[in-house]
Amino acid sequence: MQREDIEIDGLGKPAEIAIDRWGIPHIRAENLDDLFFAQGFAVARDRLWQIDLWRKKGLGLLAADFGPGFLAQDYASRLFLYRGDMEKEWAAYAPDAKAICRAFAEGVNAYVDLIDRQPERLPPEFAALDTWPAKWRAADIVRIRSHAVGQNAISEILRSNVLAGADAATDLLRKALRPKIEPRNDPAIGAVPLAALEFYRLATAHPTFTKERLAATMDEAWDWSGVDDANEVVRRADAKPPVPIEEGSNNWAIAPRRSATGRPIVCNDPHRVLRNPSLRYLSHLTAPGFDAIGANEPFLPGVSVGHNGQVAFGLTIFYIDQEDVYVYETSADGRSYKYRDGYEQIRRLTERFEARGASPRDLTLKFTRHGPVVYETPGRAVAIRSVWFEPGSAPYGRALTTMRAKNLDEFREGVRCWGTPSVNHVCGDVAGRIGWAPSGFCPIRANWDGLTPARGDGAHEWAGFLDAEQLPRLIDPDVGYVASANEMNLPPDFPHRVGYEWIDYARISRIREAIEAQEKFDVARSCALQTDLSSHPARKLMALAREVRADGPAAAALALLSDWDCRVAADSAACALYEIWWTHHLRLALLAHFAPDPAVRALLPPGEMSTLIEALETLEADTRAEMMRVSLAAAWAEAEAKLGDDPAAWSWGALHKMRFSHALAQVDPTFPPAAPDLPMGGDGTNPMMMLYRPANFDVMIGASARLVMDVGAWDESRCINAPGQSGDPRSPHYGDLAPLWARGEYVPLLYSRAAVDAATERLIALRPAARA
Repeated sequence: MQREDIEIDGLGKPAEIAIDRWGIPHIRAENLDDLFFAQGFAVARDRLWQIDLWRKKGLGLLAADFGPGFLAQDYASRLFLYRGDMEKEWAAYAPDAKAICRAFAEGVNAYVDLIDRQPERLPPEFAALDTWPAKWRAADIVRIRSHAVGQNAISEILRSNVLAGADAATDLLRKALRPKIEPRNDPAIGAVPLAALEFYRLATAHPTFTKERLAATMDEAWDWSGVDDANEVVRRADAKPPVPIEEGSNNWAIAPRRSATGRPIVCNDPHRVLRNPSLRYLSHLTAPGFDAIGANEPFLPGVSVGHNGQVAFGLTIFYIDQEDVYVYETSADGRSYKYRDGYEQIRRLTERFEARGASPRDLTLKFTRHGPVVYETPGRAVAIRSVWFEPGSAPYGRALTTMRAKNLDEFREGVRCWGTPSVNHVCGDVAGRIGWAPSGFCPIRANWDGLTPARGDGAHEWAGFLDAEQLPRLIDPDVGYVASANEMNLPPDFPHRVGYEWIDYARISRIREAIEAQEKFDVARSCALQTDLSSHPARKLMALAREVRADGPAAAALALLSDWDCRVAADSAACALYEIWWTHHLRLALLAHFAPDPAVRALLPPGEMSTLIEALETLEADTRAEMMRVSLAAAWAEAEAKLGDDPAAWSWGALHKMRFSHALAQVDPTFPPAAPDLPMGGDGTNPMMMLYRPANFDVMIGASARLVMDVGAWDESRCINAPGQSGDPRSPHYGDLAPLWARGEYVPLLYSRAAVDAATERLIALRPAARA
């Protein structure tokens, strides 16, 4: 075992970071202040480039480091910062939330100070771009909201355009609505221009680096949003429809009577856009009275999924509608908007924006009572209201309370004040209890459904938030388990509006099928289910394909598909053909059939698969068969072009790959990927969830981490991160977990001191700096 001793300012008493062979830090301290200080230090050691970039992006400070090409994104990010009461903000998370965040920030800063003394520790990305890591403040951690999963501003504006050009049935091809409802545009508003989404898109986008962007001048600063002035930034923005990204997850909790261990098993695999480094960071935090292990986003203290020795907990997105688009009638000078019986001033804040290599700019941010102004034309303004602007909406902030729950009842009470993201919580405790408790700020809309843009004149106001205890709850159900996969899981005739846009039932159907097929479920079966490749939609399409008669290439395609088991496996030739067929041919044929207007059809991709299959089933039999024959023949030709003339050599993994490229690879190709390109199974319809980009089949969304927790026998728990725990290309843990993750394998999630000590490969002993 290697040992490193480091003296640092800011630490009260000695602490240590024991790093196991998989790169997971087990952090021990004598009090909570030192514990979260050491966590901040450990995260900075592994992920400094990532968290520094997150902070600068979230606060709108990218251009100061990287030049005018990032100015438009800075402007957008500042529109979506929290600017409210900080005392209410801190109180919403935990009584000691401010102290925890201060300690975490000071730990990050201590590592930056260490780099000042030992420059060789500086991650190479900073040197490559000639920048330096910034110091943190506690408030930075909670004021940034734009990394949260939010809904449904993008969909509202897309829907307003579809309804203007077609009808509600056509929009269902884009996004199904559950429970059923027929949305309508306000005739006084109609279609809101797609350009109104430009600021939102920029604010929530991950920063990207190209040579052209880094070289942009101030005269070209707004080219990255299509215009040349902040106040005009969206008026002439690229009107290409944005494609909403559906980031989902799986979780379940097995009750003792259904568990092969006789103890609860709690599982979670949060699916997000996959990047290098990972969005998740695994850590183990131990101090007197607190001992938790699990994952969180690396720029946040604590753990949001994991366990604390008493309770295990996991989450998936629960699709509460937490956003609204408002449209205003503005005065002739554009400085005020109609509200109720009068006019209210648009609040204007002028802030300085630094840009590397250029003179600073003073730019004006505009806000209505509802939120930031994102689009203006003479006589009209558009703003977005989000729960992000409410105290207590820092993503996962409430985990500072829930991670310390001692039993299911305390956990349930803790999530009652959970703000964002809105999630399905599942948990299990050492007493053998399990539960499901969806939570999140749920706006009460008394007189509208929130599905299309609304007038901002006071006619459509939130009437507070629904008490989370009024959302469904399921504790110790007779069926012996709870599970969620982002599906619409409200009970029939639920009396409150929550949201209408969910992910379909494909994954949850397979999860329930697999659990209920076994009399007893254990850790191994849970690991296998997290990486399960069975696709219910594929079964439906194959049943329809068996009805088709064809010759030529279509017949060859049907023959290859006839024996397919509907598992989306990397080594499957039939699966490769199926995915090409659906994504590039049958899906597009269905959209063309049901949305003949090209302008409307451009708004629909990628399309709601379940709705499109249902639409296919409604077609007259001959029409359906011909559409399938023609699209199968085209898919066969594309498969031959992409994979060769011999179908026996085809495989889904040859097309469907995970590429853990470095963020600076386009700027400096010497920055290595975390792993070679990884052939992957899965798609968006099975529990393994490897959603891909339709254009090239590259994996885009998947499990950012996987945890399977054996409640009470904690060392039997399993986990995986990807590509590795470290974001530093020089680290042995930069990409070491990626091959395991790709193969569906796991590593131990070690908890006991004995097990951790046996697996420790490096010990970092932190000591308070000697006082002069």
